[in-house]
Amino acid sequence: MKKLLLPILLVFLAFPLFAQQKDSVLIRRVFNEILARGKSYEWLRQLTTQVGPRLSGSPGAQKAVDWGKKTMEAEGFDRVFLQEVMVPHWVRGDKERAWIRHGKDKIDVPVAALGGSVGTPAEGITAGVIEVKNFQELRALGREKVAGKIVFFNRPMDPTKLNTFEAYAGAVDQRGGGATEASKLGAVGAIVRSMNPSLDDFPHTGSMRYGPGVPLIPAAAISTKGAERLSALLKQNPALQFYFKQSCETLDDVLSYNVVGEIKGSEKPNEIILVGGHLDSWDLAQGAHDDGAGCVQSIEVLRTLKVLGIRPRHTLRAVLFMNEENGTRGGIKYADLAKQNNETHVYAIESDNGGFTPRGFGIVGNDAQVAALQRFSPLLAPYGLHEIGRGSGGADIGPLAPLGTVLVGFKPDSQRYFDYHHAANDRFEAISERELKLGAASMAALVILLDGLDK
Repeated sequence: MKKLLLPILLVFLAFPLFAQQKDSVLIRRVFNEILARGKSYEWLRQLTTQVGPRLSGSPGAQKAVDWGKKTMEAEGFDRVFLQEVMVPHWVRGDKERAWIRHGKDKIDVPVAALGGSVGTPAEGITAGVIEVKNFQELRALGREKVAGKIVFFNRPMDPTKLNTFEAYAGAVDQRGGGATEASKLGAVGAIVRSMNPSLDDFPHTGSMRYGPGVPLIPAAAISTKGAERLSALLKQNPALQFYFKQSCETLDDVLSYNVVGEIKGSEKPNEIILVGGHLDSWDLAQGAHDDGAGCVQSIEVLRTLKVLGIRPRHTLRAVLFMNEENGTRGGIKYADLAKQNNETHVYAIESDNGGFTPRGFGIVGNDAQVAALQRFSPLLAPYGLHEIGRGSGGADIGPLAPLGTVLVGFKPDSQRYFDYHHAANDRFEAISERELKLGAASMAALVILLDGLDK
């Protein structure tokens, strides 16, 4: 009996090894194809330089929708379609102006209105400045010291955080809620240090929100160099005056679209594996890292499997979400439609952390689901993908979590991302072709492994 069981046991043990060898060969083919003949870099060139900035509700956003649909149709995917979604329409208006009045000197500083902010009066605002590091410090000052002033939130991103996304999370509350907290105490405006670990002259915009029942005061980001200058001058002269002017406004919502490309599954067509990024960008630049990179990488995953003749068992979708930057309505609408249509999304992978060197994947799921993906580590490690474990998925795929979808966030190196995030220097020239393609290949490799996980 033992002699009979031994060959059976050897076959059983050898099968996973054979499967791993097969996967290893497929992954190598994927990397070879993308690195040698991939289209993601040229697609990004088109999206950033021919379409350009594409804030939700803008003509640029509609041009991006048209570009995404045309690009995926040209690749011959099984289906390409649009999903309607109503999006906010905030416009910046004329270029912002700001300066510090220090004695007889007028010192210009770079600012950018925060997304969703109201404008200043036509003549701008001139007022004294109160500098604070956090909301607790602001509240401790009280209305008597804050009323009639401009509140200057000057808390840098924590440089001791090795992952810059953790540093961002620890500082971004002042951008999101600073104007509301300042308004509660009678301030006439809010100036927020840019969410940028480096010192430069690029102000970084981003979403802000007003709490219920507070006066709507204008809010702007100031560049990190500008913040340092303002802080230093305040120490010399606490009575200095600050001036800023912006003409932004929020218009009526606009009809826009998610763009979806699909390859039908050969065995489980009703189960979907999604790869995606967000098509909209802030209006200051071309949105290369945020998130043109994620969009073209997602399309590249489908193109590569198709050109290599790898027919997925599950249906594979590339989704270019609209309105991640100032509302996430595209992600919400996609999940709502998935629920209405009784669609099953087994996995969703999002690329929205820039086009830098791949490091791994963050997983949102239960212990068994996380462990299942960590089994891929030996196959992915040769490609520099060492960070595979619990993490965050992404803003656009987050609404799929209540439907039982395992969320996966693609993790590139994080050190340079916030140098470009939401700023005018987020341009095509900031992207490395090699790193962008490595990211697309990493996502395609994971899709192949996930597609075969339940065999």
